[in-house]
Amino acid sequence: MSDPRTNERIRVPEVRLVGPGGEQIGVVAIQVALRLAQEADLDLVEVAPNSKPPVVKIMDYGKFKYEAAQKAKEARRNQANTVLKEVRFRLKIDAHDYETKRKRAEGFLKAGDKVKAMILFRGREQSRPDQGVRLLKKFAEDVAEFGTVESNPTIDGRNMVMVIGPHKNKSEAKAEQNAVRAASKQAARDARTEKSQVDGAAAPSDSAE
Repeated sequence: MSDPRTNERIRVPEVRLVGPGGEQIGVVAIQVALRLAQEADLDLVEVAPNSKPPVVKIMDYGKFKYEAAQKAKEARRNQANTVLKEVRFRLKIDAHDYETKRKRAEGFLKAGDKVKAMILFRGREQSRPDQGVRLLKKFAEDVAEFGTVESNPTIDGRNMVMVIGPHKNKSEAKAEQNAVRAASKQAARDARTEKSQVDGAAAPSDSAE
């Protein structure tokens, strides 16, 4: 998006003027709007160029640009890319392997990533899709604390897939991880301080009796 027109670059005969506090001043000649902006030691910024007449506002344009850039940066941070992680199962998966897959999926979800759970059918297993649905639904229930089903089990060629989305997005998950890490470091520092105080209190006195 291009920058808005400011001050002398606004070349229209009249504008609808908004004051620095958001007050509606009304339709005035452009020369009047420019004079008022100069008297306030601020800029005249066109905020709605397609209106008739265009809407302009008296403001600190440098501050406005800085705040807009910060908002855009924050928005990009909050839209951190969610990755689609994949966890693969066999229809006849043993309990240990299943638990390993479940824990891996929980880790992905806690990090704010989506999980694509996929069952790989072999031979005649393709004739038993109901068993695949049961397995995937059990899996969804087991990780429900960390995510919810976004797409129900569907057949994809010789496979069956289901997508689970995290309860928290990437930025929220990262903020939570940072908070936990900071709390852990603080707890470790407190423990060291407490230990040194206890050791100091328990040390024998050097003074003679």
